[in-house]
Amino acid sequence: MPKIKTHRGAAKRFKVTGTGKIKRSKAYKSHILTGKPSKRTRKLRTATLVSKTEQGNIKKLLPYM
Repeated sequence: MPKIKTHRGAAKRFKVTGTGKIKRSKAYKSHILTGKPSKRTRKLRTATLVSKTEQGNIKKLLPYM
């Protein structure tokens, strides 16, 4: 059986925690930041966990994580 290739785009966007949950960064933090309140941009900095429904899809893309 050949090795499974890792989806490189997904590998750059997701990290796995010690307990096996998947971390992601929040969206809407790349441009047009002048129109967003500083409170909102501060909250967008923190990483969050991927929902349970999406975890299976991401684990398929990242077989060795």
